[in-house]
Amino acid sequence: MAVIAHLRIPADSFELGRILELETDGTIELENMVPLEQKAVPFFSVSDEVRESFEQNVENHPSVEGIVEVTRHDGERLYSLDWNVSRDVFFEGVIDLQGQLLSATGTATTWEFEIRFPTHEALSEFQEYCANAHISLEIGRIYNPVRPGTGMWYGVTRPQRETLIRAVQGGYYSIPRRMSTQDLADDLEISDQAVTERLRRAIETLTENTLIAMEEELEEEFEQAKES
Repeated sequence: MAVIAHLRIPADSFELGRILELETDGTIELENMVPLEQKAVPFFSVSDEVRESFEQNVENHPSVEGIVEVTRHDGERLYSLDWNVSRDVFFEGVIDLQGQLLSATGTATTWEFEIRFPTHEALSEFQEYCANAHISLEIGRIYNPVRPGTGMWYGVTRPQRETLIRAVQGGYYSIPRRMSTQDLADDLEISDQAVTERLRRAIETLTENTLIAMEEELEEEFEQAKES
């Protein structure tokens, strides 16, 4: 049965954290991690106040093959990163144990992750894997997304929740629509592309962790009942 775990690790304990090094106060939010052939291409947003030193650190890192500014909006820039994920022990462990990255936010000292693992055993194996790799891993809230009510937000992150709630309350999904994507972006002070991505991920995660998960659980129970 799948579980979602909130994890915290030092920024300097894994490769991507060292690549995305911040020298001043600020945050980096990982918007998405897109598989591309043998690579995993992350998209992340950075505020303008730390952009210059951030870009210089990233471009000079030996694991980085390229960084591209995708868009900018109201003091925030969205980047895509071409990097060698095989050098990152932390993410290799996530991939090997079939973990799915739901969210990640980093500061100059710490990164916080929300990762879904297929079973409790996979999460335990990941903890042991990190210990053997000398990665200081702090486990926060753990919950089972299959049963509605056991996890407070069903894997939907705070920015995704805020965006989805404002969209519904503002009439984004009404007929006729009372709020456009740009209206929602202006309200949240982010780019319209970030709005679209947050809504997509929120709806996908919410559906997977409620409707689909419950369907799978009911099917499993039905099969067990037939065998007995």
